[in-house]
Amino acid sequence: MSDPIWPRGVSAPAARALAAAGYRSLGQLAGVRERELLALHGMGPKAIRVLREALVAQGLDFG
Repeated sequence: MSDPIWPRGVSAPAARALAAAGYRSLGQLAGVRERELLALHGMGPKAIRVLREALVAQGLDFG
């Protein structure tokens, strides 16, 4: 089994939404507006919070 791409706490629907939008890594989300991600079907506030925390831990952030 391979390591998950997204941090623990990102739901399966949110992960599918990111994949469908072409995002394949956390680094690709740096600079993307939260509003843009929230518009994806399956993406919710919890996933945004988890992703933001993971980005900040790597010295990155949303746009």
